Amino acid sequence: MKNVQPHNWWQTGIIYEIYLRSFQDTNGDGMGDLKGIIRRLDYLQWLGVNIIWVTPFYPSPMKDFGYDISNYTEVDPRFGTMEDFENLLTQVHKRNMKLVIDFVPNHTSNQHPWFKASRQSKENKFSDWYIWKDPVDGKPINNWLSVLGGSAWEWDDNRKQYYYHAFLKEQPDLNLENPDVQNAISDVMRFWLNKGVDGFRIDVLWHLAKDKLFRNNPPNPDYNSSMPDCDRLQQIYSCDRPEVHEIISKFRKVLDEYADRLMMGELYLSFDKCVAYYGKKNDGAHLPANFQLMFLPWKAKEIGCAIKEYESLLPEGAWPNWTIGNHDRARLISRIGEEQLRVAAMLLLTLRGTPTMYYGDEISIPQVPIPVEEQMDPQGLLMPGKNLSRDPQRTPMQWDREEHSGFTTGEPWLRLSEDHRRVNVQLLLLDENSILIFYKRLISLRQGEASLQYGDYDHLSWNEDVLAYVRRAPSYDGFLVVLNLTNKTSAMNLQSFHGIIELSTDRESEGLRVSGDLTVKPNTGMIIRLR
Repeated sequence: MKNVQPHNWWQTGIIYEIYLRSFQDTNGDGMGDLKGIIRRLDYLQWLGVNIIWVTPFYPSPMKDFGYDISNYTEVDPRFGTMEDFENLLTQVHKRNMKLVIDFVPNHTSNQHPWFKASRQSKENKFSDWYIWKDPVDGKPINNWLSVLGGSAWEWDDNRKQYYYHAFLKEQPDLNLENPDVQNAISDVMRFWLNKGVDGFRIDVLWHLAKDKLFRNNPPNPDYNSSMPDCDRLQQIYSCDRPEVHEIISKFRKVLDEYADRLMMGELYLSFDKCVAYYGKKNDGAHLPANFQLMFLPWKAKEIGCAIKEYESLLPEGAWPNWTIGNHDRARLISRIGEEQLRVAAMLLLTLRGTPTMYYGDEISIPQVPIPVEEQMDPQGLLMPGKNLSRDPQRTPMQWDREEHSGFTTGEPWLRLSEDHRRVNVQLLLLDENSILIFYKRLISLRQGEASLQYGDYDHLSWNEDVLAYVRRAPSYDGFLVVLNLTNKTSAMNLQSFHGIIELSTDRESEGLRVSGDLTVKPNTGMIIRLR
């Protein structure tokens, strides 16, 4: 797959997601804060990541841990002050790194002044800033379901109408087709851009527009009882609407008023739908999130076919992106097993496009079981018995061998993993064969080689077990990436390829020359510098 050499920082950089509550606490309240990120910037710089994405820090009742915002232009005291944020931004930029902040324009908290005003009457300035509908035969206008269970419509006694909420009832959806709302959101974006943020990660990007006729969603024939309740219906009218692209384009124009700013977008959509969010003229999101590696079977053939499909569907001039973990999905180790963690890291950091890492994956933090009585996540609490709580992948970062692993001097908001005294940054730094050092070496290689940063991607078909592809930029050394996604030994014929193993999950093989037949050990990945 051919591409023009990029020049934007977000095309050659590596994004590292920080779930703010769980990264580093500095005041002993058991929750991470902005000063905590500042304290750990040297670590992130050492690791080699250069784009930090921070989850919401705005004032919030915390019904959905900050994704229910009550003030878009302040900092919640639990996370610090505006001065702390400005200091964080200064310290990030001083290290030649970038800061991207989470932004939630789809909905607010029901404690936001806009919603409080909107529910007062049908005539005031804010009356149409949210989605209000009269009852039909005493019921909601349609059958739309909340992502977190039950009807997406909530009755309000003040207005004698229902309001729409795609998520919690405490998170009413804004009416983003209202020009006044678009202008208000644009002004909020300019507020943070004027502060100097380098971009936004837009939450639930595919939800921003709804069907104008508010038609019923049809039943989902593939639904089973283990799925979230909302999956009982195909959400074809409540999200991923054609009208959404006009809204996104308007937000993109705001970013384009400033030099070199980034718009990422959260999307849980198939490739063919995801790529539409680049915009018809690349005037949408720069990086519409590609989450397929978190859902595909961990098999070479399926992943190889998916990569080829994605590359073939990308619009002209669009830049790919990949991620293997985030705050909403189970930790990587629970999905593919410990033996494959380094192979997965090599895949993420050698594919064409911008990779996004999730905090703690570089030290293999596990999925931490949280007893029911300790669970905090509303998704799990509102749908008991379906094992949908996101708490297990949001547990505190494991920094050292102390009681709370250096995360806090108080009681952590969620328990740490039982092995935190063994799996932590402090100890892994001392082991040259640890997964943390492997990540460090892998990132260093990627960031130092043009072919791995922005070279072409050429897929090579080998067998059911091994995924292999070449990355090559003109005038630079190319690299053959070979990944065994199984616990079986596999044989390959390199045909016309000759080179030296530059980096491998099996460190003893590094420096060896390879050509002709190659034996690939189980759970092994290697990057071969081609000559």
